[in-house]
Amino acid sequence: MITGCLQQKNGYYYALLYLKVDGKRKVKWISTKLPVSETSERKAKKVFDEIRSQYEKAEEERIRREAEEKILAEKYPPEARLEFSEYMEKWLSSIKSSIATATYQSYANMVKARITPYFKPMEIELKDLSPQHIEDFYQKILSDNCTTNTVIHYHAIIRKALQSAVRKDIITKNPADKVDRPKKNVYHGTFYTESEMLELFDAVEGDPLELCVKIAAYYGLRRSEVLGLRWSAIDLERKTISISHKVIEAEVNGKFVPVGEDVLKTKSSFRTLPLIPAVEKLILAEKEKQEMYRRLFKKSYCRDYLEYICVDQCGRLLRPNYVTEHFSWIIEKYGLRKIRFHDLRHTCASLLLNSGENITMKQIQIWLGHSTYSTTADIYAHLDHNAQQAPANTMNGMFIRGAKDCAVQPI
Repeated sequence: MITGCLQQKNGYYYALLYLKVDGKRKVKWISTKLPVSETSERKAKKVFDEIRSQYEKAEEERIRREAEEKILAEKYPPEARLEFSEYMEKWLSSIKSSIATATYQSYANMVKARITPYFKPMEIELKDLSPQHIEDFYQKILSDNCTTNTVIHYHAIIRKALQSAVRKDIITKNPADKVDRPKKNVYHGTFYTESEMLELFDAVEGDPLELCVKIAAYYGLRRSEVLGLRWSAIDLERKTISISHKVIEAEVNGKFVPVGEDVLKTKSSFRTLPLIPAVEKLILAEKEKQEMYRRLFKKSYCRDYLEYICVDQCGRLLRPNYVTEHFSWIIEKYGLRKIRFHDLRHTCASLLLNSGENITMKQIQIWLGHSTYSTTADIYAHLDHNAQQAPANTMNGMFIRGAKDCAVQPI
């Protein structure tokens, strides 16, 4: 209870209150705005009671809030009372140095593109985040015409971030564990036939992307692996090419620039393959071309990326986004069937499977750098028409008398 009294000052009645501020007694004078007189004294006492009542209610509210804060502090650490969107950003910063640049960039893009814009206006604290909040977020993603695969990526990062909070005793349970992970869409990549690849090779002849396209087609390399090829990866004596480096696009000082790193997608992505003569010829021609540009441009030539094979005329690393965009431009310009640059990888696998050379799925797994046999089989088994020929021949004569000698024509 707040104590005080009615006092006179400068001809007016004042409410004099004794308050506690930061544990210390403080005297507060509050004017009733009533002049001192016999007729106004009674009214001034009533105003004083109202003022004291207001301050008592405010004091009670302050005490209640402090009690709640104390209970929350005992139950939850300060991090649990961070807004979920803020926690995601802090978690992202905390793992930056321990993950690959490409992985960090992917996480950062997801947080910036959807997680923060969705959750920040809701002001949901980490401790209050529920499975329903997460499910509603996934539904919003799907309503934006994104695939379930996109939701799966967001589910993975949210679950991982929340699991970190559980391990650090910030929260007791992971709400993402109670959210059903969407089923992954099975994607069958588009691929070119041999004749279509020859048309594409004609189209890129002399184009800045010629080397990238042809190497990707011959070896089924990922975009980052093609751009990450360095001269040291080519062993002309042993006739080998090693995939051990990649170039990705990352945000540096607010700008997206190509960045090289020795971290590939999986351990199996590190591989050494035979140097195909046609590729050797292309690479040697590229080396001569770059030497010519260095002589021609002299000091104007960029010498920061001399170790890389895939650079532009000025010696700068090719940007991954440029490869994607320029490849689409080539396809459209020459009226070719629409495929993505990554579909050159699928094309390589398809042509190997149906080459008639009895190339096994295991060999293709190693060639493409997949981590497991099942990964390769799941993606490309439906393309292996030759593998289905024997079962077709067997079933052809199974239920028809005299039909066993009539083989099914190969696809």
